[in-house]
Parts: sequence; C-alpha cells; structure tokens
Amino acid sequence: MYTRVFVYGSLRQYQSNHGLMETAVYRGTCQLPGFAMYDLGPYPAALRQETADVVVHGEVYDVDAKTFRELDMLEGLGEEYCRERVLTPYGEAWIYLYLQPLGRSPLIPEGDWVVWAEQQNR
Repeated sequence: MYTRVFVYGSLRQYQSNHGLMETAVYRGTCQLPGFAMYDLGPYPAALRQETADVVVHGEVYDVDAKTFRELDMLEGLGEEYCRERVLTPYGEAWIYLYLQPLGRSPLIPEGDWVVWAEQQNR
C-alpha cells in the first residue's frame, strides 16, 4: 500500500532531505495553483492562498507507510505543518502546509524552491 505526496521543498530531487525519498516511486512534476511559498531559510513553507495568482512547483511521489511516518516526523506534523489533500495530475496527494506565523519570511514569487534556492546560493 502506498500514499501519494506532493513535495515542494527540501524533499525534492537534489535537495537536502531527498534521501528520505529513496524508496518512493516518482510520479512526476506539477504546479498547484492557489498556494503561495515563503522562504524560511533552510526550507520553504507553503500556504493556501486561493485569492492570489500564485502557484507552487513540486514533485509527486508514492511512498510506503514507513516513509510517510518519517515525512510526518520531519514536517513536525501538527506543530509546524499540517497535511491537506490536493488534486494533482497524478491523482490526489497530501501536501504539507505551514502552521506557524511567517514573520518576515519573503514570498517566493515563482513558487519554485529549487530555482529560488539556487538564486540565493544555498
């Protein structure tokens, strides 16, 4: 049995936490409209923003139960992030959305963490 997830930050290919996805099955990339992304420093935060003309770029994976539990732990489920179902071209998937105040975290206008991180020399 698998669970489908949409990842947009440090879990994407070539990013710092992608190693957690070693047993995951990659489905492909997509953009989700109605979400905005913010720079928290070492990783991004996504928030639902239905009224804004924004998108979040990411990757869709099928993960096993062990990996899904590890992702919940990494994301601080219930404290730092919550999970919400979204529709992707690959079917429904879970996305992790940020729960904490953003403070002065800058908006990532293009909604693509990988491109943003490269521009910031991270």
